[in-house]
Amino acid sequence: MKPVVSIIMGSTSDLPVMEKAAKLLDECEIPFEMLALSAHRTPAQVEEFAKGAKARGIKVIIAAAGMAAHLPGVIASMTPLPVIGVPIKSGMEGLDALLAIVQMPPGIPVATVGINASLNAAILATQMLALGDAAIAEKVEKYKAGLTQKIVAANEALAEVKYKFKTN
Repeated sequence: MKPVVSIIMGSTSDLPVMEKAAKLLDECEIPFEMLALSAHRTPAQVEEFAKGAKARGIKVIIAAAGMAAHLPGVIASMTPLPVIGVPIKSGMEGLDALLAIVQMPPGIPVATVGINASLNAAILATQMLALGDAAIAEKVEKYKAGLTQKIVAANEALAEVKYKFKTN
């Protein structure tokens, strides 16, 4: 089994956030890899990874980083593959990481999700893969239908909540 998605994080301290992405990819039976690479501490390894990802069969990269958050942009600068950035909440409540990831120069885009939103990154990666894979597209549709069902169930539960002046 060869990975088609890479989940990259600046350090394993990001794992609690990135586990949501891993779980969704696992549930969708999409092969993935997880690596810790640092744009600042292991720049040579980041370059080797980014330049070799496409040849290894990777189709989408999810890269998480906090604080200065250079990792997603550095990777994006060295690969033709789509990179999805996940800003990690650290200093400044994650706003510093969000701005660092989303404010890329022309020609080096990084799709960016919300702070600590690795689940959304995995959903976006899955939707990208679904463009060329009917089996993955079916799993995306099933996942989205499940989201709808959760809200229907929530409204049924809310209908049972009673207040003196509640009208529904």
